[in-house]
Amino acid sequence: MPPDNRKVLVVGGRGFLGGFIVAGLRRHGWQVRVLARANGRRLDADEVAGDITCMLSAADWAAALTDVSVVVNAAGILREEGRQRFEEVHVRAPMALAEACAERGIRFVQVSALGDPRDGGFITSKHRFDQQLLVMAIDAVVLRPSVVYSERGSYGGTSLLRALAAFPWRQLVPGDGHWSFQPLAASDLADVVSAACAGSMRGVFELGCEKPISLADYQGRWRRWLGIAGDGCWRVPMPLVRAQVWLGERLAQGPVNRTIWNMLLRGNRTDASAFDAAQKAFGVRLRSLDDVLATSPSQMQDRWAAQLYFLAPWLKWSMVALWLASAWVGFSTPSEHIEALAKDSVLANFHPAGLARVTAGMDRFRGVAWAVLARPGPVVGALGLLRLGSLVGLGRSLRGGCRA
Repeated sequence: MPPDNRKVLVVGGRGFLGGFIVAGLRRHGWQVRVLARANGRRLDADEVAGDITCMLSAADWAAALTDVSVVVNAAGILREEGRQRFEEVHVRAPMALAEACAERGIRFVQVSALGDPRDGGFITSKHRFDQQLLVMAIDAVVLRPSVVYSERGSYGGTSLLRALAAFPWRQLVPGDGHWSFQPLAASDLADVVSAACAGSMRGVFELGCEKPISLADYQGRWRRWLGIAGDGCWRVPMPLVRAQVWLGERLAQGPVNRTIWNMLLRGNRTDASAFDAAQKAFGVRLRSLDDVLATSPSQMQDRWAAQLYFLAPWLKWSMVALWLASAWVGFSTPSEHIEALAKDSVLANFHPAGLARVTAGMDRFRGVAWAVLARPGPVVGALGLLRLGSLVGLGRSLRGGCRA
């Protein structure tokens, strides 16, 4: 029976999975509160301020848990970046939250991940907390889904798999594509989470569709759903795939890292009895990929997103090349040539050689920042504003000179 108080706090509710979980909970009549970082903006009515990387004691969670009867923890990171570390995001902060819930008699629904601890730090830290949670004196359940997808948008690795499926003429398949997993619709996961919030089940439940599917078959089904001609495939040699995984790991960029790759190679499959156990416990039928796609036809934006996916990196590296080329020209052009070009113009009064070196330095820094930083927006934006400010200042100086 559902609790009388149907208010739930969702941690990680602004992520890809979290968004579907929040929507599913609301669909089932729950009042949802989402933990969110303000980041200089006004919080929405359903949000409560909080940064999971800083909430490492039970007292830090007190305000967020006011009038809450259930907590859903869907927070997670696939790679460490800045202050976001596996230990803090997957273990210490959730443990502090669980302790606060235990003190208040609040049910805890943990959205973990299916995998083997040998796959990498993401799975290791997730499962370590799962184990600690279930030995606590707390009403808790752990959900471990296989690969989660949605026909209404994609994110990260699922976006990459769609793009590989939608490649022109033939789909691209890593290796021979025989590795299998049990993909789960995000809406089905949301229904399971809602049932878990209202129920009293405990323990670990592995979630996935009934029958495993190979990577090649998975991509083929998406290609047909997108309405893209061509049933054949081009197999990407394994050394090239491993090189891409290695590069993504070193640059800390892209949707695939070593953990995801290891999960795929090992096979992301549930226990043989998991499907029946989940359906009995939650009363939710976990649909096959074919069933899900059959009830939701693809639209133009789905095809565009898949087919233009690989264009984004080319645009990025084209801009990097443009900025670095501009910097090279600014530094390599001799001063006397710059002075000669500016001769008899208003720029001759503003030390054109020095101005060229300064702008070249800005372009070089901007190009490097865009190439190596995972989130270069603030740096690139600041340099852009600096460039704009210098142009405005120069324009005013020129206007003043003309009036004189």
